[in-house]
Amino acid sequence: MKKVRVLVIDDSAFSRRTIVRLLEEIPGVEVAGYAINGEEGLRKAMDLRPDLITLDLEMPGMDGFTLLRIIMSACPAPVLVVSSHSDDERVFKALELGAVDFVAKPSKVLSDQLLEIRDELQQKVSTILNLNLQGFKARTSAILHEPAPARKAAKLPRGGIQKFELVAIGSSTGGPPALQKILSEMPHELPFAMLVSQHMPAGFTKTFAERLNRMFPFTVHEASDGEPVVKNTVLVAPGAMNMITVQVKDQVVVRLKTPTPEDKYSPSINVMLTSVARVYGSRALAVILTGMGNDGSLGIRKIKEHGGGVLAEAEESSVVFGMPREAIATGLVDKVVHLDQMASKIIEFCGFR
Repeated sequence: MKKVRVLVIDDSAFSRRTIVRLLEEIPGVEVAGYAINGEEGLRKAMDLRPDLITLDLEMPGMDGFTLLRIIMSACPAPVLVVSSHSDDERVFKALELGAVDFVAKPSKVLSDQLLEIRDELQQKVSTILNLNLQGFKARTSAILHEPAPARKAAKLPRGGIQKFELVAIGSSTGGPPALQKILSEMPHELPFAMLVSQHMPAGFTKTFAERLNRMFPFTVHEASDGEPVVKNTVLVAPGAMNMITVQVKDQVVVRLKTPTPEDKYSPSINVMLTSVARVYGSRALAVILTGMGNDGSLGIRKIKEHGGGVLAEAEESSVVFGMPREAIATGLVDKVVHLDQMASKIIEFCGFR
């Protein structure tokens, strides 16, 4: 098996030692080198041409953002941000600049914590092995050569017949930028409610939702237990929690549940879609975006059993095609859609042009 060669860039000696140690415990991974600052990191990235780069964002001299921009231009490679929870706002900026994913940096040498971080690193590195290079290169090229898209509001014709009242989106690796793009092309006032389950650890989804809320005129926030599901609002499942819908008298509310041992991924897309199918039936549209694994494939079966609709992201635009591929393999997806057309297709499926 070809080894995955990793370059570690971090100015903290403790962090470098910890990350290198955890990476070297993963079968099939070879630490090709490390760098103590951005300037050295750039030289080694160009000389070593690693398969993966782990990057700290806060460094003296050339910071992680500057280095990330240059790497994406001069020697594109998948970048995994390794950051503390205090840098969560910076993490999402890095994802917009082309980083593939992130992990929370360990702060203390505790065996249990190291084991937890090792498992997460192993999962993220495994994702790199399944990276859709076509999708990664296409996204990198778009970031480098296209100006930031102006906010485009869809025009909803009067008298449009709305087929779906709820849009439930599931995403994982590569999901935050994809979700941002979809929301940027939605109408100023959402004519439906939207739920999002994005695989993400606890502590990051609140900042993610707040960042999106600042960008758009409709409401985006992290879901609270018992909160009603209403149109013109996007509810994001809290990290490491499952979000379900429940009918309470004349309204639908969300409930937050602790994942069970059977839930391999969290927030679980399968759990969300299963509850959505039960409550909304034929009024629900499920959307499966980029990500590794098969989360969502069971949920869309329930959506279709109850008469709902299903869209899946096309391979050409997926950073990781695992989840969309598994959804498509069920034979139940109504339409496979490139990310560039996903917003307009959602609007069309909801009864508008």
